[in-house]
Amino acid sequence: MAAGAPMMQANAQVGSKPAIKITDVKTFFAGVGSRNFCFLKIETDQGIHGIGEAYSCGPDLAVKAVIEDFKGWLVGQDPRNIEHLYSMMCNFTRFPGGLVVNAAISGIEHALWDISGKAAGLPVYMMLGGKCREKIRVYQSAGGDDPRQVAESAKRLVEKYGYTAIKMRPQPSQDNARPYNAVTRLAAQRVRMVREMLGPDVDIGCDIHARFFEVSRAIRLAKAIEPYNPMWLEEPIRPENEAAMAKLAEHVNIPLASGECNYMRHEFRKILALQALDIIQPDICLTGGLMEMKKIAAMAEAHYVVVAPHNPMGPVATVVNVHFAASTPNFFILEYHPDDESPRKDFLKEPLMVQKGYLPLPTKPGLGIELNEDAFRRYPTKSWHRGFDYRADGSVGYV
Repeated sequence: MAAGAPMMQANAQVGSKPAIKITDVKTFFAGVGSRNFCFLKIETDQGIHGIGEAYSCGPDLAVKAVIEDFKGWLVGQDPRNIEHLYSMMCNFTRFPGGLVVNAAISGIEHALWDISGKAAGLPVYMMLGGKCREKIRVYQSAGGDDPRQVAESAKRLVEKYGYTAIKMRPQPSQDNARPYNAVTRLAAQRVRMVREMLGPDVDIGCDIHARFFEVSRAIRLAKAIEPYNPMWLEEPIRPENEAAMAKLAEHVNIPLASGECNYMRHEFRKILALQALDIIQPDICLTGGLMEMKKIAAMAEAHYVVVAPHNPMGPVATVVNVHFAASTPNFFILEYHPDDESPRKDFLKEPLMVQKGYLPLPTKPGLGIELNEDAFRRYPTKSWHRGFDYRADGSVGYV
């Protein structure tokens, strides 16, 4: 990151209101499960503060270091100049678009919107074009390795939260250590059992987690589960080769979804131009924040593609996604983790709660939520890394 990056001083006036100046940027980390949640808070000289959430990239101390470095760029700036501050953070870094830098920028950008909404007395979605919908459709992932286990897990989720959609991993565990035919057969068995348990109308998303490299293997699995009408086939192959995804799309009738590993509008432009995806899944804590997500969604809309945001992080991320979803016409559905139990419910004073498969829209100014800072000390941070397993040929694959 370049030291002493150039700055544009905030205007003394924004309309008829006095300028607001950023005075501090604070970070809060909390260990949850196998990873950390990375929250932040931006304070101003007018007593208005904003909160955001950055993606947990694994080396979370690196994310904190980037946020701390950006703090020197942000203090003294008017937080309502969001487009300028975003462009400054992107363009004045040495290698823009990297994972850790994007995570830091995303969390900062959320907090800038929170401040702007509070200063204007409006929910953030009203500053992004207003409401396209009154509630946000969500889904949750079912677990279990045995086909009956995953089917029963899906049924419990639908009965408890009223979901109209769930997601599952179609292939069994240790898929790279099994013969192709066994993986394909067991995937069909798992999806069939979930479909039979849920009936014909609940949507079932199938997420391969980018475990396959071969297009042909993904095609075989897609054809095996197609009779059970999946909502989508997510990350069937690695995302780096857009041409390979386009090739896959020519042979698969299930809607294809991907995008959680893509950063910023420039990477989505390439995959959208190839018409390889029906559903894109950018992450609002990683791809640059709310405005960048809106720009990506607009490109997708022009290509007749819908947006189903990737959302594996904490409760702040969920609320930021709700504001995005409320104001975006081609929003489809949001990944969701319930905030009704500890530790997740502890991090916000009033977390959003799912109601019959949907989340309500916040009505307070800004994001409409506040951090419960006292909770963070109860959940110490941890060193996060991916697990791995051994393939049949002795090589290592990530879990």
